[in-house]
Amino acid sequence: MKFFAPFKLAGRALRRNKMRSLLTMLGVIIGVGSVIASVSITTGATKQVEDKVASLGQNIVTVFSGNFSSGGMRGGWGSAPTLTVEDSRAIKNEVANVVAVSPEVRDRAQILANGLNWNTQILGESPDYPQIRDWDIASGGMFTEGDVRGLSKVAIIGKTVVDQLFINDDPIGQTLIVRNIPFKVVGVLESKGFNLFGQDQDDVVVIPYTSHMRRITSRNFVNSIMVQAASKDTINQVQADINTLLLDRHKSAEPDFTVRSQLELMQMATSTSRIMSVLLGAIASVSLIVGGIGIMNIMLVSVTERTREIGIRMAVGARGRDILIQFLIEAVTLSAFGGILGIALGMGAAKITSHFTGWPTLTPFAWIGIACISSAAIGIVSGFYPAWKASRLDPIEALRYE
Repeated sequence: MKFFAPFKLAGRALRRNKMRSLLTMLGVIIGVGSVIASVSITTGATKQVEDKVASLGQNIVTVFSGNFSSGGMRGGWGSAPTLTVEDSRAIKNEVANVVAVSPEVRDRAQILANGLNWNTQILGESPDYPQIRDWDIASGGMFTEGDVRGLSKVAIIGKTVVDQLFINDDPIGQTLIVRNIPFKVVGVLESKGFNLFGQDQDDVVVIPYTSHMRRITSRNFVNSIMVQAASKDTINQVQADINTLLLDRHKSAEPDFTVRSQLELMQMATSTSRIMSVLLGAIASVSLIVGGIGIMNIMLVSVTERTREIGIRMAVGARGRDILIQFLIEAVTLSAFGGILGIALGMGAAKITSHFTGWPTLTPFAWIGIACISSAAIGIVSGFYPAWKASRLDPIEALRYE
């Protein structure tokens, strides 16, 4: 019973001034609510960006042509024909922890089918393309290595192309005309929607890269090479090994190619969200500090108001430690309840924001725990001095206080 006595006394003291207790908690409620709401919004935004990056594929390292020096002139990736099919074969055969490779050739063209036409992206890829992009085939199947070797006129198409050219019709087995060359549709890709850069990923026709290079564009180089590493942990090593291999193959003093990993893209894409998270968190933390100051202020007022009560308790045997614990419990109770209400307010605000703006929100459970611990810590820190001051009162002087 003695253990619960300070809690009962603290509860009784706080109930005597309900409005003051509520207003004191308000600073903590707003502070914790602001932290939870800002973290929920920024975490949701970061998760959305990460999902967009993940939709590009799993554990990808991409090699772009370009980034070269020649006669004092420099260009970015894609600015020069420096990559070949042989480079992609060397990467697949000589670099460890590589599970799939696809040399990529890109172009746009007007395509025709069923008396309709549509301008879309034509990609030349290897049969590893769906695996690298983590892209399932909704119907039909992927072309084979035999189709690559034989320059076969086969294609798989995205959902947007289906919607534009094969309305209410099964495209499998039908003919698609690309620059006056007929291609047989052998597969339809699952819908992926828009990517991180706002491009419709479903607006695409994928054909064997050899067919693209010999039949469509008559080129002997590739725009890029997509490489899938065995795991996320091996991406950096694969990236370094590719860089070393191609420098040796191209016999150039400076790289005439650019190697980028999915991890780098993820870091660049989420950097803005991280900055916003830090800024919003810092602003919300100010509210928490203000809330802590409010608790300290009210507790000091409470000590002054209850000086005679403290003197009576000490006169009948209460020790300074008992007084210290009682006032600490009152301060922690105020901040803890404020923290709980703040968490509910923050999660509610995040849900309302998501409903009206369409922004995704996500509240990490770790941050709920951090908010609880922080509010309790604020109660201890802000309540310690008033509690210590109360415990140091002279009982005789306290009894004389009016």
